[in-house]
Amino acid sequence: MTLTMKAVRIHAYGGLEVLHYEDVAMPKLNPDDLLIRVRAAAVNPVDWKIREGYLQGALKQKLPLVLGWDVSGEVVEVGPAAAGFRVGDEVYVRPDIERDGGYAEYIAVKAGEVARKPATLDHAHAAAVPLAALTAWQSLVDAADLQAGQTVLIHAAAGGVGSLAVQLAKARGARVIATASAVNTGLVAELGADQFIDYTKTRFEDAVKAVDVVFDTIGGDTQERSWQVLKPGGILVSVVSPPSKETAAERGVRRAFVFIHADGEQLSGIARLIDGGKMKPIIHAVLPLAEARQAHAISQGGHARGKIVLHVAD
Repeated sequence: MTLTMKAVRIHAYGGLEVLHYEDVAMPKLNPDDLLIRVRAAAVNPVDWKIREGYLQGALKQKLPLVLGWDVSGEVVEVGPAAAGFRVGDEVYVRPDIERDGGYAEYIAVKAGEVARKPATLDHAHAAAVPLAALTAWQSLVDAADLQAGQTVLIHAAAGGVGSLAVQLAKARGARVIATASAVNTGLVAELGADQFIDYTKTRFEDAVKAVDVVFDTIGGDTQERSWQVLKPGGILVSVVSPPSKETAAERGVRRAFVFIHADGEQLSGIARLIDGGKMKPIIHAVLPLAEARQAHAISQGGHARGKIVLHVAD
């Protein structure tokens, strides 16, 4: 008899209607896997981009597919080759995006991708951290090598990634210039931004000059205009689309494109920052797992203030 669980998955690419809340087989563990009882899973733009088929050529995913790659929960089984964790450990993880995700009651993940969740956060808030925080870390720390005293311009600073990026940059001693809409002025200031630009009223390139780092989470026209504000030798880091190699050379600056990878060690470092009061996730809404369609609709609207989280289990 096959054991089953509740999950949200897709059987074909398309709109919200392809998300199905249904019974699926329990995940199978590899020797180096942990089985995690999912308490909460966060929603990210990559979820609906995969759902709509935008990344078919870039990823080795097979349908049907459980979506969701932001998880907080409890270890319930440890594979024979998995080290560092015990049954009962409360953990959080950004799993391998080419495997079934966390819109489910259980998920199997490699132990090396997992970290103990921040002790100061409940599962809903912990689930809001991994993908966004790793995106900020791998962009600002790994790619840009952001240092104390440098200035960074962070676009969409009130979003899931941007809100954590502001806090991470401040924790590293940088000066932060943040773009967002006026409704988020107070939030961005609370997060520690030194300068706020309401993008609906002011073109950021008219208000900003000679920054060391631009962190682009929007792409398109925003990315193209961002070249103008970099100082010589500065770097434009995007998580949306690769910045032009030719434009970077012409302007005497650097560029980087970041597609994040799972990393349990980095998540442990992020947990220490959170428990030390240096970072905190912002949640826009918490919805039941069965309402994943509504969560995707909110995410695609593009105006979420922080992260959207699916509650899976108490």
